[in-house]
Amino acid sequence: MRVLVAEDEQVLAELVATGLRRAGFAVDTVYSGDAALAYLGLHDYDVVVLDRDLPRVHGDDVARALVAGAARTRILMLTAAATLEDRVEGLDLGADDYLGKPFEFPELVSRVRALRRRSARPVPPLLERNGLCMDSVRRTVTRDGRDLDLSPKEFSVLQILLEADGATVSAEELLERAWDAHTDPFTGAVRVCMSKLRGKLGEPPLIRTVQGVGYAL
Repeated sequence: MRVLVAEDEQVLAELVATGLRRAGFAVDTVYSGDAALAYLGLHDYDVVVLDRDLPRVHGDDVARALVAGAARTRILMLTAAATLEDRVEGLDLGADDYLGKPFEFPELVSRVRALRRRSARPVPPLLERNGLCMDSVRRTVTRDGRDLDLSPKEFSVLQILLEADGATVSAEELLERAWDAHTDPFTGAVRVCMSKLRGKLGEPPLIRTVQGVGYAL
């Protein structure tokens, strides 16, 4: 749901980030190892897409720091160093997956999704509640058999609410998990997205506001 792309080739980093955002992830990008460590210390990421050959702090040292800190963030090493020895070394450092450059983008998205599932508590691929049915693999949502055309952000917010299984989710948690670090927390992004999502879900209302706490299905 929340991904950090650490890649020193800025054009490639932004291409990867754009593709992952289109797939429904909230993505931040950094171009050096020290910046990666700073972001990882500030935000709770599900997955970091990590180039090994980063400036200032090597990607291997970023991986070591995550492992030493027992972080729940999963590591996907994305690097041109793709020999068998490189892959073994990367996995031994603590990477959860390893993908060599060049790569096919659908495979990258699938690997990130698989790692995200491993970073969170286990949830079924089909989420159902109150007539809603979400297929998190096919990225589809229906209500009482009616297809809903949700944006990637609306899908992410609804997925978080469904995974909460009726518990209240705060606006702060939604902002942390479904938006990137450049989102101004005072813009009302969560409120606007929630309004659009409610409109698409239709009547009777499914999302309730818990005053001063957050939102619940």
